[in-house]
Amino acid sequence: MIPNLYSFVSFRKQDLIKGLLVIFFSLLLTACQSKTVPLEFAPDGNIVKQAITLQLSQRLNPLSQQLNTQKPQLYISNINVKKIDPVTISNLPSYHLTGTYNLKLILPSQEVKQNNNKFEVYLQRQAEGKTWRLLSKDNKTSHQKSTWKSYLIVNS
Repeated sequence: MIPNLYSFVSFRKQDLIKGLLVIFFSLLLTACQSKTVPLEFAPDGNIVKQAITLQLSQRLNPLSQQLNTQKPQLYISNINVKKIDPVTISNLPSYHLTGTYNLKLILPSQEVKQNNNKFEVYLQRQAEGKTWRLLSKDNKTSHQKSTWKSYLIVNS
């Protein structure tokens, strides 16, 4: 008995078409998966204010120690975030924020006000989503690989 060659060939075409469709949709779904960090989870104003305060304290505290003076009181106001760039650092969603703020420093003998100070902070939401960390690039390491220092932002 001679097999029906036409049904065999058409069956192969159907398998080929099904296989190609499966590959096409697999590639399409893979391409649609986004690795970008969602802006909906960007830090709120309170977190940004605490990050700027922490960053300033890290710079001013060693200076106060060297000068053997009291640490100044910092008051941050009028934070204006001009740009938010979502980035991924150490496989966690992070945000690079730039903008301006007003600063009031209360020193033992005087009060200093500065307006429109520029800021640049990297903030990273932790895996559980409850805490944030201020990130800063470690300049002491080689330029080939970026390493980061992180500082917990205490939510008050």
